[in-house]
Amino acid sequence: MAHGELKKMAVIYDNEQRNGYCSGEVVSGQVLLQLSESTKVKDIHILVKGYAQVCWNDRLSNCSEERKHLSLSKTLLAATGTQDLILDCGTHVIPFQLELPQSPLVSSFTGKYGRVYYMVKAVLKRPFHEKQHACRELSIISHIDINMPSLIFPMSQTCEKMIGCWIFTSGLVSLTVNVDRMGYCSGELIPIFARIENRSSRLVVPKAVIYQIQTCMANGKMKIVKQVVASVRGNVVPSDSSHRWNGKTLKIPPVSPSILNSDILRVEYILEVIVQIPGAKNLKVKFPVVIGTIPYNGLGRHTFSMSSHSSADMRALTLTLPGVPEAPPSYADVVTEEEFEEHRTSIQLSQPDWLLNGPAYACIQQFRFQPPPIYSEVNPHPIEH
Repeated sequence: MAHGELKKMAVIYDNEQRNGYCSGEVVSGQVLLQLSESTKVKDIHILVKGYAQVCWNDRLSNCSEERKHLSLSKTLLAATGTQDLILDCGTHVIPFQLELPQSPLVSSFTGKYGRVYYMVKAVLKRPFHEKQHACRELSIISHIDINMPSLIFPMSQTCEKMIGCWIFTSGLVSLTVNVDRMGYCSGELIPIFARIENRSSRLVVPKAVIYQIQTCMANGKMKIVKQVVASVRGNVVPSDSSHRWNGKTLKIPPVSPSILNSDILRVEYILEVIVQIPGAKNLKVKFPVVIGTIPYNGLGRHTFSMSSHSSADMRALTLTLPGVPEAPPSYADVVTEEEFEEHRTSIQLSQPDWLLNGPAYACIQQFRFQPPPIYSEVNPHPIEH
């Protein structure tokens, strides 16, 4: 920035590598001025401001709203009385410190139709000159402790549906899912316990997805953006069989923490466990997920699993056996999700409704999407010598 005697003006933080600040912490740094000659100054002050903004076009109208979340100011240098403050030619480094309020702030966030942003702004006032300023973005983190009792209790849901209708009834598909808690942090693994019962004549595929839901509110209207942040798919469950997920893991990628304390912008997460059923509406259960910043410490509740005591004992016994061979790759590793969806869509488009709802549909899927045979260490067809 150059303006007459002012060659450069910048804001520099003491800790440039810091990821963010939270309520009650001190933001410190320096205002850097480079002057080409001596300059009269009225004052130099520093500002910290924070806003939540949402904006989108709704047909012929524009929906927008803004909320101020933070406003701080501090004078760093100022002339006294009638005496001018003169800064000599050269570089001047003026330190600053500003303490953030103790009250909770809204985390910094940038979405499709809304954002929460904070900035540090240095302002220079000089006689017979316009105000000049330099800005830096400030990252704010509103800490969420996932050890709160409301976020560490187990959750469970069950749903089922009859496939087909009238005389073409194919059978019942049911899904039971258990999750050990609601609160997680970025980078954590969510263990999912599920049981899929497939008594229909079709092959079904279980899948788990984490969605981020951005909700923007302005002018009495609402705009919602739903996007996938993580997913995992299981093996095909054949007709007249069942399958378990004994703690199948879904990793949470680096995402923004949940924003629940703004009245115009909310950021929430949900976990959906889905059973994909060719030719029918998917079966699914939903769980709210809160993405926090303070990790779970393992205290305050009993661990949970949908497996029976006998199953747990067998798993413990298996872990103690030496030299357990590695099982072959899972079905999900062999057939990609894109291949499955492409094949599933082409089958649905090419087959009449009466065939999709009938038991003959199971034969179509067996051509390409048959799961691998059950793994065994014993050769069922030994070679005779």
